[in-house]
Amino acid sequence: MLKLHGYFRSSAAYRVRIALNLKGLAYENAFHHLTRGGGEHLRPDYVALNPQALVPALEDDGAVLTQSLAIIEYLEERFPEPALLPKDAVGRARVRAIALGIACEIHPLNNLRVLGYVTKELGHSDAERTKWYRHWIADGFKGIEGLLAGNPATGSFCHGDKPTLADCCLVPQVFNARRFDCDLTAFPTMVRIAEHAASLPAFAAAAPGKQPDAE
Repeated sequence: MLKLHGYFRSSAAYRVRIALNLKGLAYENAFHHLTRGGGEHLRPDYVALNPQALVPALEDDGAVLTQSLAIIEYLEERFPEPALLPKDAVGRARVRAIALGIACEIHPLNNLRVLGYVTKELGHSDAERTKWYRHWIADGFKGIEGLLAGNPATGSFCHGDKPTLADCCLVPQVFNARRFDCDLTAFPTMVRIAEHAASLPAFAAAAPGKQPDAE
C-alpha cells in the first residue's frame, strides 16, 4: 500500500493526490500539520523519514520518495497508465516546462516557509506579505498564460484534452491564488483549464477541503 505524507493545504501534496487519483491508486494518508505545535513536519520521526522536513513524501514498499514532481514521475514509471506525460518528446518537454514553471518558479516564492520568514523574521505586516504573494503570482502566471494561450497544443487541459503532469501543478496553484484573492482576470486560459479540471472526480477528490485533516 502506498502511503502519502502530506498536509491538506500543501499545494505540493495536492499535486501528488491528483496524480494518485488520476491513476486510480489507493493510498494511505499520514498527516503532518505544518503550523500546529511549531510544525509537525519538523518532528524527529518525520525528519528521519524525509531529511528536508517537507511534504509530501511517499512510501512504497520500503522506498521513500520525496519532492512532488519526482514522486509523480515515479508514479508515471511505476504505473504508466493512464499516462500523465505525452508520448512524443516535444510534448513531454512542453508539459514538464509548464509544470516546472509552476513548481520551481512560482511556488517557492509563496510557500509557507517564505511567507513566514517575510513576516516573522523580516517584520513585514500581513498586508505586505499578501502584496508579496500577489506580485509573484501575477509575475509567474503571466509566463504560464503565455505558454498556454493561443498555443495549438493547448486543449481542454494544459496539453491536449487529457490531464497531464502540468495540470497536476496548475490546479493547486490557481487554488492558492484564489485563497489570497489574487486578480486572475489576465489569465483566462489558466482559469478555464483549472475550472474544467476541478470539475472532474480525480481533481475534486484531491482538493484541500475534501481531505480528512482539513480544518
